[in-house]
Amino acid sequence: MPKFAANLSTLFTELPFLERFDAAAAAGFRGVEFLFPYDYQPEQLKQALTRNRLELVLFNTAPGDSAAGEWGLAAIPGREADARRDIDRALEYALALECRQVHLMASVVPPAADRQQWSETFISNARYAAERFAPQGIRVLLEALNPITKPDYLYASQYQTLEMVKRIDRPGVFTQLDLFHAQRVDGNLSHLIREYAGQYQHIQIASAPDRHEPDEGELNYPWLFDLLDSSGYQGWIGCEYLPRTTTLAGLGWLDPYRPL
Repeated sequence: MPKFAANLSTLFTELPFLERFDAAAAAGFRGVEFLFPYDYQPEQLKQALTRNRLELVLFNTAPGDSAAGEWGLAAIPGREADARRDIDRALEYALALECRQVHLMASVVPPAADRQQWSETFISNARYAAERFAPQGIRVLLEALNPITKPDYLYASQYQTLEMVKRIDRPGVFTQLDLFHAQRVDGNLSHLIREYAGQYQHIQIASAPDRHEPDEGELNYPWLFDLLDSSGYQGWIGCEYLPRTTTLAGLGWLDPYRPL
């Protein structure tokens, strides 16, 4: 039986951020995730989680200056000190919020850059993150982002992140399988789910191609949820989609999976 986490950066956005925890719990979610916690003190977030008996299942390292086009610092040559500062900060939040996994954001790579150099920089910083996180029982996750949504990101394909995990070669580093991004780039999701079971430790979902509720578009999500169950996946499924109207109006797809 799949267990779903509401992504509070994309769901319940009609409410102020700290009120979204209450709304998610009232809607039947038992887990939440979000992009970034850093605008809030850990104590504020912990209180919202505890009040609603919610588990925080994932967040990201800081993006850098997103207004200037940055989307992660960990692959940028010469920015190692900044990247490792952000990794250390993420670890502080993960420990305070009892979150067992963090997505290490790579970087957008300028078209003229030496991608091999940027990859090597990322590998070095990912090894640093793994060596800091693994003793605390916290996983480091890598996520491929499709080039339509995020052009020029370090990796677009699930196969690139799977290979990157091998190159990092440290305990506690896994892929994060976002089925929306994977469908836009790789397709053949049943192959990814079956053949690489155990190599991904978090799933995210949205319809393809429009990134709405998982009840429209190209993907048969009930079938994929059954496949994840039969493949032995026991982790969380993050609902990182953009509601067609309001969040609550579009939650009918969740009814068969709500906790009793």
